[in-house]
Amino acid sequence: MPHATAPPATGHRPRWWTELPLIAVVYALYSVGRLLVRGDVSTAVDHGLAILRLEQALYLNAEHPLNRLFTSTPSIGIPADFAYASLHYLVTPAVLIWMFRRRSAAYRAARVWLMNSTLLGLVGFTLMPTCPPRLLDAGHGFVDTMAQYSAYGWWGEGASAPRGLSGMTNQYAAMPSLHVGWSLWCGILLWRHGRHPLVRAAGIAYPLITTVIVMGTANHYFLDAVAGAAVMGLGALLVRPVMRTADRFKVWGAARFTGPVAVLFAGRSGGGRSPVAGSVSATVPPNVSTGCKTSPGERIPGQRTTSADPPGTVVGGTAARDEADAAASDDAPAAAR
Repeated sequence: MPHATAPPATGHRPRWWTELPLIAVVYALYSVGRLLVRGDVSTAVDHGLAILRLEQALYLNAEHPLNRLFTSTPSIGIPADFAYASLHYLVTPAVLIWMFRRRSAAYRAARVWLMNSTLLGLVGFTLMPTCPPRLLDAGHGFVDTMAQYSAYGWWGEGASAPRGLSGMTNQYAAMPSLHVGWSLWCGILLWRHGRHPLVRAAGIAYPLITTVIVMGTANHYFLDAVAGAAVMGLGALLVRPVMRTADRFKVWGAARFTGPVAVLFAGRSGGGRSPVAGSVSATVPPNVSTGCKTSPGERIPGQRTTSADPPGTVVGGTAARDEADAAASDDAPAAAR
C-alpha cells in the first residue's frame, strides 16, 4: 500500500498531546455510530443467509469445517476466543504507538489510513447490517464458540463484549470484518517498517491467523474478511487526499487565528521551529555585506597582508594581485611603480 505509508509532505514530528485526543474522538464517533446504525434483525439475518448461500455456490464455505474444529477441540477453540476478544484491542494500539515512536516519518499516513478505513467500515455496517454465523438458527450448522467457552473468559453472548454488556455492542455489524481489516493494517506496517525477520514474519502471520479465527469462532463469513481487506485498500487510496485536505485546513486555521489556537493549526517541526521559517533559512544564504562594497584597491579593515604582496593587497585576493601586476608594468605611470 504505497499511498498509505508514504511519509507526510510536511515532515512534522507528531505530538502525543494532539494525537491522543484526535484518536479518542474518532474512536468514540465510531463506537457511538456502530450502536446507532443497528438495522432490523430480520434484514440482518437475510443478508447473512445470502452471503452463506453465495459462498456455498462459489465453494468458499470454509466456516463450517473450521467451526467444527474449534468446537470439538477446546485447546484450539479457547485460545481462539481469547484472541478474538482481545487482540484487536491490544495489537492495533501497540502498532500505532510503535509507528509513533520509531517510524514517525510514516506515522501520520498510517494513522490517517486506519481512521479512513474504520469510518468506511461504519458505512458498511449502516448499508448492510449482517447477522454473523453464530447468531443464525442452529439448523444452519454453526456453534457459537464464544458462548460454549464463555466460562473461561470475560465475554458472554455479545461476542467480545464483557459479560452482561452485550447491549453496548452491535452484534449485527459483521460486514465488513474490521477484525481482519485492522489486522491487515498491522501486518502491512510490520512488514514494511519492521527490521527484524521475526517482526516481518509476524506481519504476515497476524492477518492470516485472524482470518482463520473469525471464521472458526463463527463471528464472520469469509466474504466479511474479504470486505474488510477491501475497506483497508480503499482507505489507503484516500490517505493522500485526506492529508492534503487536512493541510489546507491547517493553513486556513493558522491564517485566521492567533495565540495558542494558531499553534494547533500551524504545527511545529522536530526542533520546535516553524517549518516555513526553517525552509527559508535553509535555502536563502545570509547577506553579510548588507549592500556595502569595497572600492578597487581598498583594504578591508582587520585583514592581514604579506611582505611579498604590495601594500594594500589582501592575502589571496585575485583582484588585488591583478592591480599590483598592472602597477609594476612598463606602461604604468611612474607614481604607480
